[in-house]
Amino acid sequence: MTLLMPLQKILELTRSNRLDEATQLIQKSLGGDAKDVHESAQAHYSKYSKRPLRPLGQVVQKLKELRLPRLPVADPVGRGHQKEVALAAGAKFLDGSFRCEAGTRSYKLYVPSHPASRPALIVMLHGCKQNPSDFALGTQMNGLAEKRGMLVLYPAQDQSFNPSSCWNWFDPQHQVAGRGEPAILAGLTAEIMKTYGVDRGKVFVAGLSAGGAMALVMGESYPDLFSGVGVHSGLPYKSAHDVISAFGAMRGNSNQASSVPKVRTIVFHGDRDATVAASNGADIFEKVAFPPQGRDQINGEFTRRVKKDESERSRFEHWTLHGGGHAWSGGSPAGSFTQPSGPPASSEMLRFFLD
Repeated sequence: MTLLMPLQKILELTRSNRLDEATQLIQKSLGGDAKDVHESAQAHYSKYSKRPLRPLGQVVQKLKELRLPRLPVADPVGRGHQKEVALAAGAKFLDGSFRCEAGTRSYKLYVPSHPASRPALIVMLHGCKQNPSDFALGTQMNGLAEKRGMLVLYPAQDQSFNPSSCWNWFDPQHQVAGRGEPAILAGLTAEIMKTYGVDRGKVFVAGLSAGGAMALVMGESYPDLFSGVGVHSGLPYKSAHDVISAFGAMRGNSNQASSVPKVRTIVFHGDRDATVAASNGADIFEKVAFPPQGRDQINGEFTRRVKKDESERSRFEHWTLHGGGHAWSGGSPAGSFTQPSGPPASSEMLRFFLD
């Protein structure tokens, strides 16, 4: 069965807000190898046209030109309005918008009550079906930043650019420096750095799921801008090149070799993640050439592996969360896609970044 054949049924399930069933049908449709699915889809398409399948960017542009009505989808975190985020006395959670030649995105910025003279900055990239306020609530990163006098930047992906508010980590147009979403995010980061006098050696980027995959894109595309990358339930850099290969990569069938991370990277991934296979986190870790420095397991909750560089500095950490699903470990239930139990991913990321 190809992804195209049950499309009508998938649309019907989506219209009825039965997204779990729609997701299961999509996964069932992609039951074979990603390459087989792509070839099957190509054969199905050829019945109606002799032209090959168009690149994703061209398809999206054509759909925009047709002005088709949007399908109603579930909105578990209320993207139409921002959740209220509690602030420390004197702290600010500012709204803003950034524009450059590559495009425009809105954002929220946490400014602590007493910023350091040259504060550190962490860029937090939310996952699909999330927004900045929801992500801030779930990760509790603002509270940790308040204690350290650092800034937290939450760029927002708009549904106009992805129906599920996912960062487009799988599209070649958004995988390199100087164009697309990487250029927008890098430009926004640079603007915040200049405005608030950020320490250039303490700029980090982290994300969940699609946001985690995009965090890796940023580290690979702008290694001179970011000093560290945090990936939670994400995927390796360039592990996909279109929507079909993205589904394959999420199932653990990457059809493209990923590269060695250029900057220090910490990865968290649940071994029971049914959305993004845990093998993706392991694949990122195995690309690093330095030998592992042993294992540290506590109470069976996780296995932590570390690789150090020639100067004995921790270069890479991989946390396998035993029994963990597709959720931010140690997160608050006030946000979506969080798992309150397990090691606190937010504080461990900051420990790794600032160590």
